This record gives sequence, C-alpha cells and structure tokens, in this order.
Amino acid sequence: MKVIQRGFTLVELMVVVAIVGILAAAATPLYQTYIKRAAYTEIVSAMAPVQTAIAICYQDSGSLSNCDAYSKLGVNEPTSYGALGSLVLNPGTAALYATPTNYKGLISTETCTLTPVVTGSVIGWVFSGPCIDNGYVKQ
Repeated sequence: MKVIQRGFTLVELMVVVAIVGILAAAATPLYQTYIKRAAYTEIVSAMAPVQTAIAICYQDSGSLSNCDAYSKLGVNEPTSYGALGSLVLNPGTAALYATPTNYKGLISTETCTLTPVVTGSVIGWVFSGPCIDNGYVKQ
C-alpha cells in the first residue's frame, strides 16, 4: 500500500516564512515614509488658507511687506493641532515657517518653509527645508 504524503515539509514552510520576512523588511520603511507624508498633509493644509490670504493681499496691495502679519491679512494664526506645532509668518518676506509636532514619526526639527516668489505681478510659492529633503512635500 502506498502512503500518500499530505501537508508541507518543514523546508517548504521555512522557505515561505523567509520570503514573508524579506517582504516585510522591505515594506516597513516604505510604510513609515507613507505615514509621515500623510501626517505632513495636515501641515500643508494648515498653510493653505494663509497662503491664499497672502496672495490676495499681494494682489490688492502690490507689496509683500503689506502682507507679512496675521493682523494685516485679517486671518487668525492657526493653532497647534495634530501634526502642526506652529505656523510663523515672517515679517518682511511673508514666508511661512511650519514646525511639526513629534507626531506619527515626524520630528519637531523638520521645519518646512513656504516662500512667496514674485515674478512680475504673479506670486508663486516655493517649499524648502526638510519637508522637501525627506520627500514629505513635492514642489
């Protein structure tokens, strides 16, 4: 009588476990980066209303120096919540400095700068800092 083998051998199971381990080791860093980018969208979303207010103020006044304070813009400074620690409006240049909190892998030293760039009568925006270096924000 023949004995029919059923199930997997130990070697086959070990190969499967090794493959799963390799895939998990490769996927974990990518997932961590994805989580950080997702958390950084809260910061970019908090910058958007101030960015719009600066653009409107510039179109009305013709000078960024007239748009370099929350009181001049007529908007309130965003409060700290979630990933956003603070959003500072630089006097003179109207650049926005967003500092994250230690949240979902973000570090409070990863300050992102959003600088207005005037070309003729058109205002554009340029991100700089660790948010670009770490791939959280694209230009």
